[in-house]
Amino acid sequence: MQTLGLQHVDHIAVVTRSLDEGSAPYLALGLLPQGQDELVASQGVLVRAFALGNTLIELLEPQEPGGPLAAFLEKRGQGLHHVAFRVGDLEAEIQRLSALGARFLNTAPQPGRAGSRVAFLHPKWGGGTLIELVEHAPEST
Repeated sequence: MQTLGLQHVDHIAVVTRSLDEGSAPYLALGLLPQGQDELVASQGVLVRAFALGNTLIELLEPQEPGGPLAAFLEKRGQGLHHVAFRVGDLEAEIQRLSALGARFLNTAPQPGRAGSRVAFLHPKWGGGTLIELVEHAPEST
């Protein structure tokens, strides 16, 4: 298994005012929610995930009225929030990209959905797109 660098697109995150409202197009496309909705307290968001191959579509519903996701929704409306890439070693990837001049919103990994750890690259560094790096917990055997 690759441990350095990007492995694949982990998920595409879409901000919505309500998970039920935001789910309608994906349900119409034939996608089904994966597991239960999950509150990610560190990000102030309720998440519902839909799988398509090894990539998820994550719907994000803000849970903190004054939080960054609510501000994003107020300023830009519903729609694409970020693209997330799976990495094998989050700390190593943060160090590698920092050495190349990458700007991060947070260089200390934060808890993510389903036991993952995440770090966000600043959208100005990402050409206007918020980029998330995701390291999943090792699967137990």
